[in-house]
Amino acid sequence: MSWLRFPPKTNEVQFDEKWAFVCKKTKHCDKDISQDNRQADNWDHVAYEPEHRLVISVIPGKRTAKNVDKLMADFKQRTDGRIMNLMTSDEYKPYKKAILKAYVRNIKPPATGNRGRPKGSRRVPAKGLTYATVHKTRRKGRVVKIDLRAVFGSKSQVKAAIETSAVSDMINTAFIERHNGTDRNRNARKVRKSYCFSKDWDVHKKMSLIALHNERHYSLSPLQVAYSAERKVLQVSRSSSL
Repeated sequence: MSWLRFPPKTNEVQFDEKWAFVCKKTKHCDKDISQDNRQADNWDHVAYEPEHRLVISVIPGKRTAKNVDKLMADFKQRTDGRIMNLMTSDEYKPYKKAILKAYVRNIKPPATGNRGRPKGSRRVPAKGLTYATVHKTRRKGRVVKIDLRAVFGSKSQVKAAIETSAVSDMINTAFIERHNGTDRNRNARKVRKSYCFSKDWDVHKKMSLIALHNERHYSLSPLQVAYSAERKVLQVSRSSSL
């Protein structure tokens, strides 16, 4: 059984990263100590579907362009390669290249009949791709203004996507930011300014996936979901027998 047989009917997605750390923060790590390579800051790279409040993909790890590429590739695979009506994120630069890499088409210029080497093909965004970012203007640490910035697709395309959105009336990342706050509340390892933190890189990754799975997570394997469902059935049967 594979999730790929039942891709979610996603039309809109929001991307973001959520910070945490393992054992100690980056500023306290030493690059010359190999053990510190699996400690320090750890980020959840998340693709979130706002209409059904569904976590499509999660890639825990360092905040790097490589992990953003993994997130985008995983998201594309889980949504069966469909073009979304609307993609939004903050202005983290790797998203633009990762989206273009995942949703790209090659255009080969027609032959001109002239002498010389013909022009090579060029990469352009897939037809219908609409991606916009949220630009926040801050004063004294407070957001005072939010602007729309269309990255792929025109502003008219973005506005049309908003009009057909079931949940959004403006470009935003509010839904995934709200989800980030909920996850921090559910997972003590990610609470800010707390004595709770992970001490092992792999355990932190697994706990991140488990905590997110408990809140409508799509990224775990069917085996993991079946195991979780079996535990719930056991809990129900035990409580009913009391």
